[in-house]
Amino acid sequence: MKEIVIGDNEEGKKLDRFLTSYLKEASTGFIYKMLRKKNITLNDKKAKGTEVLKKGDSIKIFFSDETFLKFRGEKGGAGKDFAGAISKLGALPVIYEDSDIVLVNKPASVLSQKSSADDLSLNEWLLNYLYDKKAVTDKSLETYRPSVCNRLDRNTSGLVICAKSLKGARLMNSLIKERRIRKFYRTIVTGNIEDYAHLTGYLFKDEKKNVVHIKEEDPGDERYSYIETTYRKIEYYKDKDLSLLEVELITGKTHQIRAHLSSIDHPIIGDAKYGGDMSFGLKYQLLHSYRVVFPADLPEGFEHLRGREFIAREPYEFLKITGGA
Repeated sequence: MKEIVIGDNEEGKKLDRFLTSYLKEASTGFIYKMLRKKNITLNDKKAKGTEVLKKGDSIKIFFSDETFLKFRGEKGGAGKDFAGAISKLGALPVIYEDSDIVLVNKPASVLSQKSSADDLSLNEWLLNYLYDKKAVTDKSLETYRPSVCNRLDRNTSGLVICAKSLKGARLMNSLIKERRIRKFYRTIVTGNIEDYAHLTGYLFKDEKKNVVHIKEEDPGDERYSYIETTYRKIEYYKDKDLSLLEVELITGKTHQIRAHLSSIDHPIIGDAKYGGDMSFGLKYQLLHSYRVVFPADLPEGFEHLRGREFIAREPYEFLKITGGA
């Protein structure tokens, strides 16, 4: 028998949704069958599955150990998937941390999330960091796993918002979806670009080629999504004919900044996919998630983040080109 006591990170979920997440290899039909047969109980009583879980509730699962591990999709401890991430990637570059969120300065070349089973991504790096400092345990990971909330391309560096708690995940995901967190990027483009612009357009992603196309006017094609990007020029380097920009991502589509700047003939240096200058010895686009600004009207429990700004300094590659190294 396995007992799960509901904590802060599980409270508010419906029982059936919790169980389908917890027993990820079990079908919904199987779970309802187990509820009917009282092989799964809530507070030692037969449950329908529609109950909303409260802190302190007890769920008991009367399976053999072998059956339980089968439906959990596990052969060992919950920490096995990320053990050793710190030894391979080094210390996690934390910008800010509290009980609900972690802000991380992701290096270029690190995935935000796995794209295949063998990948080592920021998610595993985060979990290894929290596991090592005992902020999470094998037991807590059975019911909730901290994870990244916003993703960056593999070769885009900078600030990533990660959730430590379910409360943090719900709020951050909501703020990101509603575009209430302001996100600013630093990049270097070819040419002397105008000082400020608010760009709009329509973007379509070719999934097969993993490249996006932008049109300035609405093409009347439902595959295209409306996009907005603004930028301001920080400095122009006349000797290299390069401009350092701070770009605000208003909408957040795949490759939006890269393709939008390329569409106005100022591609990001190192960005071979969108026509960037490759003469600076770069192996990828020089794009960095530089700062985020939280809204001033955050709910109770997040007062400490109201209106706050967090910055992740540019990597060495920027300084080499701008002369700050």
